[in-house]
Amino acid sequence: MTFQHREMAAGRWYAFTLAEQMGNIGSEVHRAIVWRTRGEEENFQHAFERALELFDLTLDDPRWNAARKREIGRAREVFCDALWGNNEYKTNLTSLDNYFLQFGIAARADV
Repeated sequence: MTFQHREMAAGRWYAFTLAEQMGNIGSEVHRAIVWRTRGEEENFQHAFERALELFDLTLDDPRWNAARKREIGRAREVFCDALWGNNEYKTNLTSLDNYFLQFGIAARADV
């Protein structure tokens, strides 16, 4: 696998708190939503792939217990369904964006 976030995959990612990891995922989720809304499919695809990469790095983090990994996995599933699937969960993109925004705010507040 070729990582787009090479530094993160090399181990830097695992030094981040969960809030920082989820906040960074949220940045890519936001970019994917913006590019999809604007009809920029190539940019959307790149942001979508980067978000999945960060989700997978987070799921591989040995610090997180099974319950946290279930939530992270579910967030990944909802993200994929909302932007690439049939939106079976009826996810509002604004709500999805706001879910991840809270992690970014928490990371900046050192919560």
